[in-house]
Amino acid sequence: MAETQIEWTDATWNPVAGCSLASAGCKHCYAMQMARRLEAMGVNKYKGLTQKKGGNVTWNGVVREDEASLLIPYKWKKPRKIFVNSMSDLFHEKVSDEFVISVWRVMQETPQHNYQILTKRPERMKELVSNKIKLVLPNVWLGTSVENADAANRINCLRKTPAAIRFISFEPLIDKVSAVNLNKIHWAIVGGESGYKARPIKEEWIDQIHRQCLKYKTAFFFKQWGAWGKDNQKRSKKANGREYRGRTWDEMPIVENRVA
Repeated sequence: MAETQIEWTDATWNPVAGCSLASAGCKHCYAMQMARRLEAMGVNKYKGLTQKKGGNVTWNGVVREDEASLLIPYKWKKPRKIFVNSMSDLFHEKVSDEFVISVWRVMQETPQHNYQILTKRPERMKELVSNKIKLVLPNVWLGTSVENADAANRINCLRKTPAAIRFISFEPLIDKVSAVNLNKIHWAIVGGESGYKARPIKEEWIDQIHRQCLKYKTAFFFKQWGAWGKDNQKRSKKANGREYRGRTWDEMPIVENRVA
């Protein structure tokens, strides 16, 4: 587990390493470059997870379960919001059902933390949570990534997944998603892409999501413009900042002991 600069969480916990590309939003995933750097630094957990393809670093499909990391959350006594698998996807098809269940057990036994699980594979998440895990924890938030309209069908799958908190990461937002249905979605994170190859984000795409958040009373969190500002100029992430419509938006979901 490590402290993080991700604006909507406090720490990261990575019981799984490695992944594979699932959709257009994965193209410039920061975790691929990070895994490459960690391998170069001699971190065995990330050894042999990436490859060079067309001059770019990308996942090679190797996925590694890290049993030792399951002990880490027990050492953290102070309550934290914890992003689970910032470097992978817990519901990747190569992660065994048994290991996912082990992760659930850790989260159950550390109720002082709120765990945020984000996947691009909500179909498997729904199947496991509904039929095998059968344990909905009040401190576990389940989310999916939606980068454009092609990925919007993931929302329906998430909505049918039993969870205390359901959330969507519209990041990197690389195209419009239109008037998506946010019924039973408690939180939306929106952000542009970072990095020198970043694809632009448009203010009208954010507007569409913000309107839906207001309609469905979904908490709205604007994470960043990324490499492209609202004036369509490319700058550093820091220079573009986090202001949308003249202010920052750091809304969080209301945490209750409920399942819906």
